[in-house]
Amino acid sequence: MLGWWRRRRRRRWLAAPVPEGWRGHLERRAPFFRALPVADQARLLSLTQAFLAEHPVVGAGGMEVTEEVAVVVGASAARLVLGLDLDHYARLTEVVVYPHEALRDPRGEGALAAGGGFLGAAHRHGAVVLSWPAVLRGLSGPGDGHDTAAHEFAHALDLVDGAFDGAPGLRAAEHYRPWASVLGAHFSRLSRGDRRLRRALREYGATDPAEFFAVATEAFFERPRELRRQAPALYAELARFYGRGREGEGEEGPGKGIKG
Repeated sequence: MLGWWRRRRRRRWLAAPVPEGWRGHLERRAPFFRALPVADQARLLSLTQAFLAEHPVVGAGGMEVTEEVAVVVGASAARLVLGLDLDHYARLTEVVVYPHEALRDPRGEGALAAGGGFLGAAHRHGAVVLSWPAVLRGLSGPGDGHDTAAHEFAHALDLVDGAFDGAPGLRAAEHYRPWASVLGAHFSRLSRGDRRLRRALREYGATDPAEFFAVATEAFFERPRELRRQAPALYAELARFYGRGREGEGEEGPGKGIKG
């Protein structure tokens, strides 16, 4: 009954007019939005509206969540499920945004280190924590393969089965075997310091399978051509899961309950 009500409410949000000004926020802050086809831009805006209706974006540490902040964060999440649906965020409860460049985890867990802190984290209880300056920096440099919001929302997708294990909810049961084989082989290559693979993926992906999936997701959306050149089998698995085109999103350019 609850699922039926949620789906009905979601359909209403997806069909509702998007507030004036949202497109402007994304055109200013998110170069990936400008690179999307017009139809995908419209779908992304609708998904963003539905995402924000289901997952609150709250401020912490003195952060004021303006419309711009909420829309940019929501669109960063919607970007990953443009070829999927919002059910993949079933375990995501809220997004917490801080105004600081680098955050500190009171339990000493987390990664994506920067200046003694971390840029973002995804918790097993369902919260995603983000540094707003890191989100903006990740969006402003398309093509560098480093996008904090994409990284943490990939962890949220990974958590759909209740574990950070590098295996999100794939489209079909028969996809899990090739997924495990291909991602496992490439994780091993990155861990061994494979120079060719490191042209496409950040070294941080060698931390564990969950971080490998998150880093590979960043590369798929930010550096699709380079990823396809250096790791075609990995690119193909990600393309099948995300349901995106041959180049991911068009042209490049303009185990402790918490993952960083």
